[in-house]
Amino acid sequence: MKQELREAAVTLVAVALGGLLLGALWWWLAPRVPLVGEVSGGNWAVYLKDSEGEQGIGVDGTFTLLALAFGALSALVVFLVRRRGGVPLVVALAAGGLLGSVLAWRLGVWLGPPEDVMAQARSVGQGVTFDAPLQLSAKGALLAWPFAALVVHLGLTSLFGPRDPEDFPPDPHVPAPGA
Repeated sequence: MKQELREAAVTLVAVALGGLLLGALWWWLAPRVPLVGEVSGGNWAVYLKDSEGEQGIGVDGTFTLLALAFGALSALVVFLVRRRGGVPLVVALAAGGLLGSVLAWRLGVWLGPPEDVMAQARSVGQGVTFDAPLQLSAKGALLAWPFAALVVHLGLTSLFGPRDPEDFPPDPHVPAPGA
């Protein structure tokens, strides 16, 4: 049991650290949401440059698709390294995926444009387009990584994992050997 817990702890940390790569990829690949600042009556207002643009949804979709890929990849790697399941390993895979998602989300926001849009609008000037802060509106996307990891690991374990020996009850109509 100690060996399983040790392997689970290593898995949790390794999977969670994968969130750094996910966060960097999300920041790099996510579409930018264009904003524009305007002065009206001495007060600044910030608007979407394209009110019907789909960039905001694209930001969430990019995170979700990357997280699904990271979940499938982490499950494949964990399965190949350790060809059997086990409750501690599966819990570590799911928890590491969730921690990795949260880490990726916060890293992407930190790497992205500043969160103070009013200050950014004032600094670029009226009518000049600038990027909105990177944000994850659909917080359920944080569950994509652990969900994909669990589904893929379960599938791999059920298809290619070790089998328990099947114990068949003795057939009453067949005489026992040596009888």
